[in-house]
Amino acid sequence: MKLALVGDIGGTNARFALWRDQALHSIRVHATADHQSPEEAIKVYLKEEGLEIGDIGAVCLSVAGPVSGDEFRFTNNHWRLSKAAFCQALQVDELLLVNDFSAMALGMTRLQPDEFRVVCEGTPEPLRPAVVIGPGTGLGVGTLLDLGAGRFAALPGEGGHVDLPLSSLRETQLWQHIHNEIGHVSAETALSGGGLPRLYRAICAVDGHVPMLDTPEAITAAGLAGDPVAMEVLDQFSIWLGRVAGNNVLTTGGRGGVYIVGGVIPRFADFFINSGFAKSFSDKGCMSDYFKGIPVWLVTAPYSGLTGAGVALEQAFA
Repeated sequence: MKLALVGDIGGTNARFALWRDQALHSIRVHATADHQSPEEAIKVYLKEEGLEIGDIGAVCLSVAGPVSGDEFRFTNNHWRLSKAAFCQALQVDELLLVNDFSAMALGMTRLQPDEFRVVCEGTPEPLRPAVVIGPGTGLGVGTLLDLGAGRFAALPGEGGHVDLPLSSLRETQLWQHIHNEIGHVSAETALSGGGLPRLYRAICAVDGHVPMLDTPEAITAAGLAGDPVAMEVLDQFSIWLGRVAGNNVLTTGGRGGVYIVGGVIPRFADFFINSGFAKSFSDKGCMSDYFKGIPVWLVTAPYSGLTGAGVALEQAFA
């Protein structure tokens, strides 16, 4: 029986693993800049694992962007892929491409108890949609559907590009500064790694401070160390994330819970759990009671996208 391989390909890194017995094995990370194509990177991975071309029967790759047709161009790196050429080059029988946030959503179905933290207590309602939202390089949003009998579906979308929601004069002032800087203000322009410096500059401009910090890492470290401006950045970031997540719950009927993923929030997890997130998440006027009992989890699992690719592979070719 041939092996299966899964990959989670981002702008900077490509993560590969073997998938067997419903679990990841031999995880390796390759810099996309070091390889001309995904085929070349996978050939290197196979060599590292002592495998030959042709040993892999099926491949599932999690990729950023809409998936359709034979050709795929990666959003944040120089790679391109033709399904037919890929299968021929690696002697693969089956290749499945899935949207990266669809894979991330499917990865939530295999979380272990030590791979998440509770942000809002609650009990997920059976067979109801769950929202998966993640600030990272951008802002990803997906919907996970429990189909019953151990099968799941993930609905891809571009929910990170909705308009940033405002709920106070203060937020309107911050929005105006960001709008003056970049034009249209989507949720992603504030709720991403790059959004932290953007929000910091807006707060400094509105309050008349001289900006001293210019990277997400510096702002996060300063906020955790007690710098008042940086602390406001982290809190406003959390509040806006709560509002966007709550909007998605209302849109999808997401009483199956909310999973917060991505690389930004875990860097200030304790601060986030005690921030204004929970209040803004459920502050929906006449619909506020709808949020009672909806759980929110902060996911700390390092390879959910890879795991989700494995789940997609199982469901597609089982």
